[in-house]
Amino acid sequence: MSQVQFKSGKNGFADFLRDNTVYPRFSKNNCVQGTVNVSFKLNEQGKVYFSKISKGILSDLDQEALRLVRLSSGKWQIPAGYDTTVSIVVPVNFVLSGYNCEGKSSEEMQESIRSYQAEEALTNSVINFYKNIDQAKPGQEAQIIAIKNQLGIDDEYLDDRVKMGLKKIKQGDKQGACEDFTFVKYMGSKKADEYLAQYCK
Repeated sequence: MSQVQFKSGKNGFADFLRDNTVYPRFSKNNCVQGTVNVSFKLNEQGKVYFSKISKGILSDLDQEALRLVRLSSGKWQIPAGYDTTVSIVVPVNFVLSGYNCEGKSSEEMQESIRSYQAEEALTNSVINFYKNIDQAKPGQEAQIIAIKNQLGIDDEYLDDRVKMGLKKIKQGDKQGACEDFTFVKYMGSKKADEYLAQYCK
């Protein structure tokens, strides 16, 4: 079977990743490195219509890997008779050089990952609260607001997430944009509601 190829040639995808990767702040500051495998499907036009992480490291790197694969939408060459239901898996490598990461022990890196995941668990508790707000107990929201403050999720942060989502819409990454808008909604904010209605039915 003939293979799917990146339009700009054999090293096209690697070059594309190199030119477009935005190393996530947390992972960069904590020297978290490694390879994320993304599984995705292409339609006849070479557009990515489905993507998910098949092997991740940490959600900020996973999200960036997904963003990159979705950004590559339309840059793939599809051979005749290609089966568009087939999943393609690509590795997205995250490597830091020149950030003093050579001196970081893997224990330090694991410790950073643990603290990140603890924060993520808190974020998820906020999401679950707003997802099921009709079952909330009196006074519970005050605790949730305290968690949001602890995480630094304020209006400014949510405005940034909405802007990020709109930028993704411009780039053609509807799936990524709707994830951002949904996140804002589940932080108890109505800031993204009009975009959810417009783009994410």
